[in-house]
Amino acid sequence: MSFSGEEITRVQKTLQKRFSNDAITLRRRDKADDSVEVYMDGEFIAVVYKDEDEGEVSFDFNMAILPEDLLK
Repeated sequence: MSFSGEEITRVQKTLQKRFSNDAITLRRRDKADDSVEVYMDGEFIAVVYKDEDEGEVSFDFNMAILPEDLLK
Protein backbone atom coordinates (compact mmCIF):
# COMPACT_ATOMS: atom_id res chain seq x y z
CA MET A 1 0.00 0.00 0.00
CA SER A 2 1.78 3.11 -1.19
CA PHE A 3 1.56 6.71 0.00
CA SER A 4 -0.04 9.13 -2.44
CA GLY A 5 1.34 12.64 -2.78
CA GLU A 6 -1.82 14.00 -1.16
CA GLU A 7 -1.43 11.67 1.83
CA ILE A 8 2.19 12.74 2.33
CA THR A 9 1.12 16.40 2.31
CA ARG A 10 -1.77 15.80 4.72
CA VAL A 11 0.30 13.73 7.17
CA GLN A 12 3.10 16.33 7.06
CA LYS A 13 0.65 19.16 7.80
CA THR A 14 -0.86 17.12 10.64
CA LEU A 15 2.55 16.50 12.25
CA GLN A 16 3.56 20.15 11.81
CA LYS A 17 0.38 21.29 13.54
CA ARG A 18 0.43 18.62 16.26
CA PHE A 19 4.04 19.38 17.22
CA SER A 20 3.82 23.13 16.47
CA ASN A 21 6.84 22.86 14.18
CA ASP A 22 6.87 23.82 10.50
CA ALA A 23 10.41 22.39 10.19
CA ILE A 24 8.95 18.86 10.02
CA THR A 25 9.07 17.42 6.49
CA LEU A 26 8.26 14.04 5.00
CA ARG A 27 10.27 12.37 2.24
CA ARG A 28 9.62 9.27 0.19
CA ARG A 29 11.86 6.29 0.93
CA ASP A 30 13.98 4.78 -1.86
CA LYS A 31 13.12 1.13 -1.29
CA ALA A 32 9.71 1.21 0.42
CA ASP A 33 6.47 2.76 -0.75
CA ASP A 34 4.39 1.91 2.36
CA SER A 35 6.29 4.42 4.51
CA VAL A 36 7.93 7.85 4.48
CA GLU A 37 10.84 9.31 6.42
CA VAL A 38 10.26 12.18 8.85
CA TYR A 39 12.83 14.97 9.13
CA MET A 40 13.04 17.94 11.46
CA ASP A 41 15.41 20.73 10.44
CA GLY A 42 16.91 18.32 7.91
CA GLU A 43 17.69 15.61 10.49
CA PHE A 44 16.04 12.19 10.21
CA ILE A 45 13.86 11.54 13.28
CA ALA A 46 11.23 8.92 12.44
CA VAL A 47 9.29 6.85 9.93
CA VAL A 48 5.55 6.96 9.25
CA TYR A 49 4.03 3.69 8.03
CA LYS A 50 0.75 3.45 6.14
CA ASP A 51 -1.47 0.48 6.99
CA GLU A 52 -4.82 -0.70 5.70
CA ASP A 53 -6.89 -3.26 7.58
CA GLU A 54 -10.43 -4.19 6.57
CA GLY A 55 -10.73 -1.01 4.50
CA GLU A 56 -9.55 1.28 7.32
CA VAL A 57 -6.38 3.29 6.65
CA SER A 58 -4.11 4.39 9.48
CA PHE A 59 -0.69 6.01 9.76
CA ASP A 60 1.82 4.84 12.38
CA PHE A 61 4.52 7.28 13.60
CA ASN A 62 7.59 5.32 14.73
CA MET A 63 10.44 7.18 16.43
CA ALA A 64 13.38 5.34 17.97
CA ILE A 65 15.28 7.09 20.77
CA LEU A 66 18.79 5.86 21.45
CA PRO A 67 20.14 5.85 25.02
CA GLU A 68 22.83 8.38 24.10
CA ASP A 69 20.14 10.78 22.87
CA LEU A 70 18.21 10.80 26.16
CA LEU A 71 18.36 14.05 28.10
CA LYS A 72 19.88 14.02 31.55
